Parts: sequence; structure tokens; C-alpha cells
Amino acid sequence: MDRSPEPHDPQLLRGVLPMLILALLGERESYGYDLVERLRALGLAGLATGAVYPVLSRFERDGLLNSYTQKSQSGPARKYYLLTEQGQLARVDAAHRWRDLADVAERGLSPASQTSQQPTDRNKS
Repeated sequence: MDRSPEPHDPQLLRGVLPMLILALLGERESYGYDLVERLRALGLAGLATGAVYPVLSRFERDGLLNSYTQKSQSGPARKYYLLTEQGQLARVDAAHRWRDLADVAERGLSPASQTSQQPTDRNKS
């Protein structure tokens, strides 16, 4: 029997989804459903199709993305998104902030961090 993937914590997903969208658009321009498929391929198998569109709208409104519409041979026209210069800077910044936070989380979750802290010597002057 196939097991469906466990859903991701919505709060965690809300925090990382914008960063992942910036990262994927940093690789190449994309339309909404293509982004969903790429995110699912990364491991977000249960990602709802509509989850990316509010983020894309906000990013476009904030000047991080530009968009254009292109006819599709397999259906309606598609709206493609690409990073602006400001979006590229936001992508780099988000990656740095994520790595810093992930380092903190890793230290906090590491069993070594629980045992490596030496008690302070109260007899030192």
C-alpha cells in the first residue's frame, strides 16, 4: 500500500516557501504551475496548487518580480515570472538569512550541543 507523504507544518512552509520561490526563479523564469511542480520535485509533494500564487502576487507588487503572458500550445496563456534586480538581491539575502537560521537550529538540535557545554568553574577567581 502506498503511503501519501506527510503534510509539512504549515507554519514552516509559510516561512520557507517565499525563499524557495525566489531560489527557483533565480534559476530560470517560470509560470505558476511550473513552480508548483518544481517545488513538489524538491520534496513538497503535498503542496497545494494555489499556494504559490499569493507569494507571486506579493513579490510582483513589491517589485521583486516582473511578469509577462505567453500563449501556450497546451491550453490558456501562461503568466511567466522573472526576478528583477531587487528580486535577485532578495534571493541572495533570503539564502544568507536561511543559512544563518539553519545553523542556529542545527546547533540547538544537535545532541553534542547538549553535552558539550561544560559547567562553569565557580572556584576560578
